[in-house]
Amino acid sequence: MNNRGIILIFFSICLLNSCGNMKKKVDLIVTNGIIYTVDSLNTKAEAMAISKGKVVALGSMQVIEDGFTAADVIDLQGKTLIPGFIDAHCHFMGLALGLQYIDLTGLTSFEAVIDRIKSSGRPGEGKWIVGRGWDQNLWKNKHFPDNTLLNRIFPDIPVMLIRVDGHVVLANKAALTKAGIGADNHFNDGQVEIKNGQLTGILSENAAELIRGMVPQPDGEELTTLITRAEQQCFSVGLTTVSDAGLEHHQILFIDSLQRSGIVKMQVYAMLTPTEKNVNTFVKNGPFHTDKLVIRSIKIYADGSLGSRTAKLKQPYTDAGTGSGMIVTSPDSIRALCRLALENGYQVNTHCIGDSANSLILAIYGSFLKGKNDLRWRIEHAQVVDTEDIHFFGDYSVIPSVQATHATSDMYWAESRLGKERLHGAYAYSDLLKQNGWIANGTDFPIEGISPLLTFYASVSRKDLKGFPEGGFLMNNALTREEALRSVTIWAAKADFIEAEKGSLEPGKSADFIILDQDLMEIPEQEIPRIKVLNTFINGVRVFKQ
Repeated sequence: MNNRGIILIFFSICLLNSCGNMKKKVDLIVTNGIIYTVDSLNTKAEAMAISKGKVVALGSMQVIEDGFTAADVIDLQGKTLIPGFIDAHCHFMGLALGLQYIDLTGLTSFEAVIDRIKSSGRPGEGKWIVGRGWDQNLWKNKHFPDNTLLNRIFPDIPVMLIRVDGHVVLANKAALTKAGIGADNHFNDGQVEIKNGQLTGILSENAAELIRGMVPQPDGEELTTLITRAEQQCFSVGLTTVSDAGLEHHQILFIDSLQRSGIVKMQVYAMLTPTEKNVNTFVKNGPFHTDKLVIRSIKIYADGSLGSRTAKLKQPYTDAGTGSGMIVTSPDSIRALCRLALENGYQVNTHCIGDSANSLILAIYGSFLKGKNDLRWRIEHAQVVDTEDIHFFGDYSVIPSVQATHATSDMYWAESRLGKERLHGAYAYSDLLKQNGWIANGTDFPIEGISPLLTFYASVSRKDLKGFPEGGFLMNNALTREEALRSVTIWAAKADFIEAEKGSLEPGKSADFIILDQDLMEIPEQEIPRIKVLNTFINGVRVFKQ
């Protein structure tokens, strides 16, 4: 071999070694999977490189393995990887606090509720008995209970039982006395139920909030334990960011302290309860943003709930004579809060269930927003909207923030409440999506279950877990799988103004992702609820493993 040949071989060996050394070192590589990036082109990939908590690159296995090296490599073995779920509307602190309460969900009679309370044991001196989750729509007579039995069994212990939607409570006489609530209290019509001159113990909306405020709340180590338990439940279903729909000042500060200390890793988008303290501390000082906490929205309640017949309708409930629900925050107060938000760069997120409440808020929003904009003011739930009003969502760029499992929870009795005609604008997710080209989706836990996979399933199938009804409930307003996935990832992020940071898997974004045991975009519809979350990662760090 001549000298030139020896030089060429030497040069080639050096080049190969150089190329090998040119591989970029990263912290983590995941490979050999089906990765749904949920980017603007709905790109799919086989592998992903992650460094310092951010996505560095995605592509084929060969491209990632040729271009990057990492000490930590996860072989997905053909499993599915998607962005971490973002819950656009839930009650994270409510879930935590609820862990200390007696679980009454799914019980099919008031007698079963009483039995569950009795079996839970008596509390210590000065303690309350608190339960949550009863739903009279699951009972044979479907009527609100009264407190007669509670008064007899617990004459000296205050008892408060919260309805599944949180808008109604049943309180015994001891609790009412402790809260100073009597038959002569002045509340808005319908907020205190009185029969034969006596309180039945049923309180709704502001009256319910008054007595709920009397229950001693945990703090310090006890509250930390409850929050970390709630966080682990969320991680186990693939949630990496939660939008908490209504937080008090002290709750926000406590969450922030736990996040800063590293105890809590969950990322929180906080909607402020519009108290004077929240307004002065946060709203008037503009948006607040750390790597785990975002505060830039005010949560308002326009009306109540459909299940308790406190949602405000334009016409009376079909099954309730002359009653049409109630507005729980005065229009003048709502306008004042909208003005405050607009002046300080805050988003307004208003709870609206009934068609009258939706109509009122769309009109008030319109008077401030004027036309198309990117302020992303939201209507939470947008549950029953007059078909003549739906276009206002598009006219004023109002974002519908919905919860698909409400449709499949309410479908058994929704028609009896609304009648056939009003159903045309109920749970109208596809029609609402078309107004702005996107929609945010959430669970509303703990009112509903915490799993976004059930949200995804309800969005596309409009069926319960038994496959009822066979053809789906109001299927003309179902979402496609692509729309449903985007609604619990990138669109939920956009509703929280964090779409530049998360919600999809793209270079530069947070490496928040989950690994599933099945492909949610391809498996038969009826198999979707059985998908398991195997791993949950936040900023490239595993926070849950099955």
